[in-house]
Amino acid sequence: MKSIKSLLRSMAQSLPPSVRQKLRNSHTLASWYQNRVLAYRPASAPTNHDGTVVYSAHIAAKVPEWAARVEQSGGGIKISIVCPVYNPEVSLLAEAVDSVLGQSYKNWELVLVDDVSTDPAVKDYLTSLDDPRIKTVFRRSNGHISKASNSGLEVATGDYVALLDQDDLLHQHALLAMADAIARHPSAAVVYSDEDKLNADGEFYQPHFKPDWSPDLFYSNNYISHLGVYRADLVTQVGGFSVGLEGSQDYDLALKVIAQSEWCNIIHVPYVLYHWRALPGSTAYAADEKSYTVDAGRRALEGYFDQVGGAASVGLSQLPNTYRVAFAIPEAKPWVDIIIPTRNQGELLRNCVQSVLEKSDYPHYRITLVDNQSDEPESLNIIGELAKHERVSVLAYNKPFNYSAINNFAVAHTDGDIVLLLNNDTEVITPSWLTEMVSLVSRDFTGCVGPKLLYDDDTLQHAGVILGVGGVANHSHLGFADTHPGYFGRMTIRQNVAAVTGACLMVRREVWDQVGGLNDKELTIAFNDVDFCIKVMRAGYYNVFTPYAKLYHYESKSRGQEDTPEKYQRFVSEVEYMQATWPDVLANDPYYSPYFSRTKTDFSLSENASV
Repeated sequence: MKSIKSLLRSMAQSLPPSVRQKLRNSHTLASWYQNRVLAYRPASAPTNHDGTVVYSAHIAAKVPEWAARVEQSGGGIKISIVCPVYNPEVSLLAEAVDSVLGQSYKNWELVLVDDVSTDPAVKDYLTSLDDPRIKTVFRRSNGHISKASNSGLEVATGDYVALLDQDDLLHQHALLAMADAIARHPSAAVVYSDEDKLNADGEFYQPHFKPDWSPDLFYSNNYISHLGVYRADLVTQVGGFSVGLEGSQDYDLALKVIAQSEWCNIIHVPYVLYHWRALPGSTAYAADEKSYTVDAGRRALEGYFDQVGGAASVGLSQLPNTYRVAFAIPEAKPWVDIIIPTRNQGELLRNCVQSVLEKSDYPHYRITLVDNQSDEPESLNIIGELAKHERVSVLAYNKPFNYSAINNFAVAHTDGDIVLLLNNDTEVITPSWLTEMVSLVSRDFTGCVGPKLLYDDDTLQHAGVILGVGGVANHSHLGFADTHPGYFGRMTIRQNVAAVTGACLMVRREVWDQVGGLNDKELTIAFNDVDFCIKVMRAGYYNVFTPYAKLYHYESKSRGQEDTPEKYQRFVSEVEYMQATWPDVLANDPYYSPYFSRTKTDFSLSENASV
């Protein structure tokens, strides 16, 4: 799927001069794009490229609303902030404490736990604090961060527990925003915010604008991190912090609490409310500063999956503090029906099919070629040759091209447990692609699974679909080098996305049937995959992108360009259908921050962000 703007440009350039002139005189491409597509961009708000203005301005604008809602709810939500302390620079600790004292929300307590600091200035400072909401615990022996944090939990009396490192800062309205989120979601188990970093020169930088709850991203790294707020009774129920997992003790705590929670009770507050101080030796400064955290995180994940099941093993991914969980495939291995529509382009098809046959280590699959009126003798011969393979069969679809109808027809004529839609202009790269995708789609919470697709120059064609970009949708990190890690490493790890491309889309048959397959009336060519994924997401499933399955996609070589007035009008109608059917969803992709651009796919800040 190309961007709308590029498709429109290519269509306009390929139309005959007389048609282009007619469009200029009436319903021009430019005016249509402006009126129909850009109308869906978010409303204006102040911004700059480092993000500090935009998120500070948005937070300030929200304060009256948050305060009114918290007051209406009774304002009784008490938040205990637990902060273990060990030999900090006292001035930085004082700044951390001051950031709590300066909170606009007042129903809090701060529990400072000194883990036997050897610097006497630390004790002097702690004993000088006289606010009645501050509790200071002096441990008798050094126990490291988990034991120190547990000492804090023992005296905490709040309804919720927030975690603060000894030299970090809370935004002035951090606790108000959290209290508001809890007021709106009284059953909230975990509430988390966006965050940024603070360097030694006092500059805020590298804001991390996070998605809403994304289980696959969380199984890949601790993106929740700070500010994290946890329901106190659940923290007690899971036994607090695990001794022996220091360095990833907060990841472990979140995993344990989430294991006891409904996912609908994990709430994201899309504002930068926490400032990590990035100093030499800190994890915020460089992820590999504390290598022991990597192994602790892996063991935390192992403990989680020992409890909830579903994983065979937990390994490391490409970047520090990122993980790759090997999910278990059912013992009775499900059958995969790979459906490949085709019309002529025999050599392209042969390359695709042979790559599947030669590079698939998962054995339980069949290939169905859906021949849509091929009439080239050479292509017909190739289709016939391919059909001789025991895994390959051919269905004839003798109607005009309709991508949705072709696939619906083929799915109805197959009976495998899993359906895989695959374009004939793809080529498998990683032999484990099917195993990877099957392991993900077999989980009961998974909807659609999509792989990493590359152009033939090894740049990204697909890494998940972002809703609302360009008016309807576009591909994440489009055109980035395959080796690029992406926004906060996103191109190296699994994550949930709103949609994946139909060029290679896997889904369980039961889910396909539940949402009724592809829309073959209003969406015959474009956006049927996006529409399908939205329906799957709305049904309660999590669509997922995985970089561990990789293919080439020689995009649209079999169909050619959108180069006629009829194709142009069809495309316009499909865009209008999507915008009329899913206006709220397109404007609010849960996995794409409202701070990001709606005209680019590179996760850059929008000049018109709205939250």
